[in-house]
Amino acid sequence: MQSTPPETSASAQQSSAWSPLKIKVFRTLWIATLVSNIGTWMHDVGAGWMMTSLSPSPVMVALVQTATTLPIFLLAFPAGALADIIDRRRYLLIVQVWMGLVAALLAFFALTGIMTIWSLVALTFAMGIGAAMMMPAWAAITPEVVSKQELQPAIAINSMGINVARAIGPALGGIIVSYAGSGAVFALNAASYFCVFVVLLTWRRDALPSDLPAERFFGAMRIGFRFARNAPALHAATIRGAGFFLFASASWALLPLIAKDLVDGGPQAFGILVASVGVGAVVGAFVLPRIRGKISRDAMVAAATVIYAGALLALATFNQLLPLCFAMALSGLAWIAVLSSLQVAAQMALPNWVRSRGLAVFMTVFMGSMALGSLLWGKVAELTSISQSLTYASIGALVAIALTWSWKISGVDTVDLTPSMHWPTPSTRDEVTPDRGPVLVTIEYQVEPGKGPDFMNGIHELGSHRRRDGAFFWCVFEHAEHASHYIETFCVESWLEHLRQHERVTDADRVLQEGILSLLIKGTEPIVTHYVAPAKDRWRRKL
Repeated sequence: MQSTPPETSASAQQSSAWSPLKIKVFRTLWIATLVSNIGTWMHDVGAGWMMTSLSPSPVMVALVQTATTLPIFLLAFPAGALADIIDRRRYLLIVQVWMGLVAALLAFFALTGIMTIWSLVALTFAMGIGAAMMMPAWAAITPEVVSKQELQPAIAINSMGINVARAIGPALGGIIVSYAGSGAVFALNAASYFCVFVVLLTWRRDALPSDLPAERFFGAMRIGFRFARNAPALHAATIRGAGFFLFASASWALLPLIAKDLVDGGPQAFGILVASVGVGAVVGAFVLPRIRGKISRDAMVAAATVIYAGALLALATFNQLLPLCFAMALSGLAWIAVLSSLQVAAQMALPNWVRSRGLAVFMTVFMGSMALGSLLWGKVAELTSISQSLTYASIGALVAIALTWSWKISGVDTVDLTPSMHWPTPSTRDEVTPDRGPVLVTIEYQVEPGKGPDFMNGIHELGSHRRRDGAFFWCVFEHAEHASHYIETFCVESWLEHLRQHERVTDADRVLQEGILSLLIKGTEPIVTHYVAPAKDRWRRKL
C-alpha cells in the first residue's frame, strides 16, 4: 500500500463525506482500528466492572478511568516529539507490541484469579502508557494518506469508527463479562492489537521529502513547545476542549456505579449504557455534516455542550435503564459533535512537521481534563452522592460555555499551511557548519511614510510566525535618525535549525510577507543578513 495522498483535483475538492474510504490504505487502517477499538471498549467494560467487584469505593472505580487517561496527560507530548522525528510506521509497530503484551498480562492475572486492586490499576496505567505513545502518531498519519480536501471527512469517519466501536464493544463486553468474566475480554483485546500490527506491516509509508537530518529528541520537544505557545488556533481548540472535558468526564467516571445501582443493574446494563453512547455518536456522524453547513463550529460546540449538560442531569435524576439509555445516546451525539469539531480545528492549525507534537498538546489537555475530572467527580460523589456530583458537573459545563466563548475555532481551515519553500537558500562560508549557532538574522525595511502602523501590525504577526517556526528571540527596531527605517531581528539555536525554518515557512506566511512588502518604498527590497556565533575553538584561550 502507498501512503502518498491522491493528487488534488476537481473531484477531490468536491469529495463526499465517505470519499476517504475509497482510498485503500485509509480504508484498511480504518477497519483495523475499528477492530482494535472494539477490543479497547470491551477492555474498559471489563476493567471498570472488575474494579466494582474488588472495591465499592467511587474513588477507586474512578481511579480506573484516571489510570487510563493520566499517562496520556504525562507522556503524549514526548510521544508526539518521537512521532515527528522517527518513522511513524515503525514506531506504531513497537507500540502495538507493548499494548498486546500488557493486555495479555491483564488476561493472565484475571483468569488465574490473582488480580488485586493495585495490580489492576498498575496494568491499566501501563495500557494508558501505550495509548499515550500511540495517539499522537496515529492521529498524525491521517493527513499522510488523504488529501487536504478529504481531511475533514476523514477525521469525521475516524471519529465515527471510534463510536461504532463504542456501540459494539461495550455491549459485547458486557455480555462476555457476564458469562466468561473480565479475563476473557482482556484476552480478546490482546488479540485485537495483532490485527493492527499486521496492517501496519503491510503499509509502505513514503518518507516525507527533506534533505535535512531529523531533529534531536529534546530539541524537538523545545521547538514543539515554542510552536504551541505561538499558535492561537491551537490555543483555542485546547481551551475549548478543557472547558468541556473537565465536566463531561463525570458520566464516564461514575457510569459503572450508576449501572450497578439500577434495578436489575449489572455488567450487561453497564455495557448497554456505554453502547448507547456509541449509538448516539453514530447517529451524530450522519446528522452533523448537514448541521455544520448551517452553523459555525463555535456554535456547534456550544449547542452540543448544552445537550451534554442535559444528559448529565438525566443521569442524576432517573434510575431506570430505558431513560438512561436515551440520555447516554444524547451524550454520545454531543460528544462526537464537540470532539470532531475540536479535532478538525486542531488538525487544521498544524503543519505536518509539527503535527504529532501539536496534536499531543491537544490530547494532553483532553486527557488531563478527563483524568482530573474523573478524580474530582468521584471525590464529590463520595462526599455527597452520585446524583449531586452529576448535577454539579452539568452546571459547570454550562458555565464553561460562557468562560471559553471568546476562544474561536471557526475559520482555522481557511489558513493554508502548505510549505511554500519561497525563501532562497542562504549562501555561507565553508566554516559555517550545521551545528554552528546561535544564528542571528536581520532584515532591514524601508517603509513608505504613513504606512508605519500597518507595517508594525504585519511585522508583529510575522514575528509570532518566526517564533512558531523555531526562533527563540524576535524583536523589531525603528531607526533613531531615519524615519520609516526598521530592522527586524530573530535568533535560532543553530544554522541547521535556520535551514529547517526555510522548510517550515507556509503559503500563509508568504501571503503575509507579500502584504508587508507592499508597504515598502517602491524600488527598495528587504536586506537580509545572517550572523552566526563564532566557533568556540577559534576563541578558546590557550592555557
